[in-house]
Amino acid sequence: MKFAYLIMGNFDDKSDKAEIHNGMAQIIGVASIEDAMKVARRLQSEGVGCIELCGAFGEDGARKIVEATENKLPIGYVTHLKEQNDVYNAAFSN
Repeated sequence: MKFAYLIMGNFDDKSDKAEIHNGMAQIIGVASIEDAMKVARRLQSEGVGCIELCGAFGEDGARKIVEATENKLPIGYVTHLKEQNDVYNAAFSN
């Protein structure tokens, strides 16, 4: 199965990407939920069977990707344990 992992930040999905195993697994950087929705639809049309999302998407962002792919692909998103909230906040605060 082809698999993709989307990370969100200061990225350009056209150039900020990599793949391994002849494209069976890929990572793509996106700048926004809207970009991610476009990329997810493209990946779906290319035969990607599963998309995982970085934690920046959160539950609401994951739901938007599910909607963009018409709930036809498994979409997951990264979370962390509650006891690590302080560590995450310190690492990702601007």
